[in-house]
Amino acid sequence: MRRTSIVVPPEQTITVFTRAHERFFGPMLDGSASSSILIQPENRGTATAILGALLRLIEDGHTGPVAIFPSDHYVSNDLTFMRHVSAALCAVEHAPQLKILLGIAPDGPETEYGWIESGGPVAAMHPALGQINQVRHFWEKPSPEIALNLYNRKCLWNSFILVANALNLLLLIAKALPDLYSEFTRIESFTDTASKEEALRTIFADLPAADFSTSVLTEFPEEFSVLPVTGVSWSDLGDPRRLLAAISNDGGRISGGRQNVTQIKSFAIAGLGSEQINRYKTSQGWQ
Repeated sequence: MRRTSIVVPPEQTITVFTRAHERFFGPMLDGSASSSILIQPENRGTATAILGALLRLIEDGHTGPVAIFPSDHYVSNDLTFMRHVSAALCAVEHAPQLKILLGIAPDGPETEYGWIESGGPVAAMHPALGQINQVRHFWEKPSPEIALNLYNRKCLWNSFILVANALNLLLLIAKALPDLYSEFTRIESFTDTASKEEALRTIFADLPAADFSTSVLTEFPEEFSVLPVTGVSWSDLGDPRRLLAAISNDGGRISGGRQNVTQIKSFAIAGLGSEQINRYKTSQGWQ
């Protein structure tokens, strides 16, 4: 929440939780507006969480660029990292067809991460697009042999931080997961709290889990591009070994304090308005 607020105001950010984790996230949400929170009755996978938040943002009138952030990340410098997110948001504003993942330069042949094999550069219609490459292939948790090959070929870790136009991303999810999309369109409103919660309980009762990486990224790699992240260390904290390494690298503390609770697999999805985009363009000297 603190990291995303560097670029996107909290009132433009939807945070997705799962009801079973309420004892963890409840104390952190004191004073948070209910309109900025989406609590799932059950965990039904990453695609389900993203779709719910995306529909809420669109219902609230946001149809421009959005950024998706998993909660369990360690970043050594939030400000530097969010500059890359800002650059991706501006690129999507300029070229709405882009769906940009942030790729991390690996420090070893990690087998527990997803990897991105880059293709050629995206057409340079704007200076912001010069560093962005097409995605050739996604490799999800490869074998040690494949991970070593990907590392030697300077492929990138998939941070799973995705920046895209809200409506175009919604269309892709509907194409990849039509049954899931159909179930969610049964909810008439995401802002009417009482009816929404009842509808969500009904839908989630028999809803199969849907993984965004498997069902969307891997199935449609040609829809995505990648922006390499430089100048920061990054880690997914979903493993005790990586958590201890992050603590060691950061002098014994994790930036963000209690907000990085690894038991909570939640997402924040944020929408950047035109005013913020224009401010960023001016600060970078872009026309």
